[in-house]
Amino acid sequence: MIFSRILFDLATRNVRLHFLRSLLAAVGIVIGVLAITAMGMMGSTLQLSVSSQLSEGANTLVVYPYMTTGSDEGITERQLRDIKLSAGTNPVIPIMSGSDRIAVGSEDGYASVYGLDPGDIGEIAEVDRGVSVRGGEGALVGPALAREYDMRVGSRITLGSEGGRSLRVVGILKESGFSGAMMTDNAIVVAENTFTSIYGDKGYSMVQIVVKDLSAIDRVKESIESKMNRREDTVTVWDSRAFLDMVNQALGSISLFVMAIGGISLIVAAVSIFNVMLMSVSERIKEIGILRSIGVQKHEISLIFLYEAVILGVAGSFVGALVSLLGGYLLISFMFGDTTFFFAPQTLVYIPVGMGIGIGVCLLSGVYPALRAARLNPIEALGAE
Repeated sequence: MIFSRILFDLATRNVRLHFLRSLLAAVGIVIGVLAITAMGMMGSTLQLSVSSQLSEGANTLVVYPYMTTGSDEGITERQLRDIKLSAGTNPVIPIMSGSDRIAVGSEDGYASVYGLDPGDIGEIAEVDRGVSVRGGEGALVGPALAREYDMRVGSRITLGSEGGRSLRVVGILKESGFSGAMMTDNAIVVAENTFTSIYGDKGYSMVQIVVKDLSAIDRVKESIESKMNRREDTVTVWDSRAFLDMVNQALGSISLFVMAIGGISLIVAAVSIFNVMLMSVSERIKEIGILRSIGVQKHEISLIFLYEAVILGVAGSFVGALVSLLGGYLLISFMFGDTTFFFAPQTLVYIPVGMGIGIGVCLLSGVYPALRAARLNPIEALGAE
């Protein structure tokens, strides 16, 4: 134990003697660990944030009409009754949807339009300002659309081209992102009878089922499919969990790819460490000869150089982890405005992972120089200049 301490002190002394060279090598590790750790933490924070938003609608099933070539018919009233029977006590919300040209004052553009029973609107979206539609000629407008066209409660919006239907904006919806089958932030929501009076009645574009018990989703889905598609395919049932899984996989892949790019800097750092260690062996041949002549074993010579690599790795990895923690917090705060998920275990785990990779890279970089030092002939080493 005492002798191991002496070997470690020799390694520490050599790092101090060549401080600038060692510092530059450690900086490479700092940059590599910073790149891997910060990128991993950012990717994890983004994944947790998106998953949190999407998971609010993870208990949703959406039934679409089975599309055949040349068919644009929606779900009929009879099919809707069968879906309600299969869904049991879970809320069933039939939705008509389309897109149309809109005009607000002198500005025009396009927007999605949804038609719902006024009593079901509260299940899909929440009104931020104004009131909800109560079956009249009013319309609810998504917040993104309201900002784009500077709409307020009381504004007029025209659906369709010349001679279209003019509606009064009675309410502005709250931000919701993706809400089940609908994206209301950039859309217009009207009463079902208003929708059919403008576009006609071709059935429902989709039916959304909000399953109260998350564990019952598979059972409800199977019940709908077995009842509706018993003789032939008439509907397609979409499970929102599949979308959530797809998003998580995509974000996870992006995060790994970005971390891999950051890992390139660690490869550069590994080459630097390797070079530093080889130079150290070349400069200390005579010292190695003296140590071998007084009985120091080959593996103990190797330990001296491995200790040097570990010292550089630990110092660089610690500083890199500290910088990534502080820098990552500031960057995520700037980009997302919310650091709630930054302190989640799934995010913070990248700190020890990054440090471990940094130390491991240094250790591997020092193996060959350490073995080379141990294999030197002590007599030749003593005669070296």
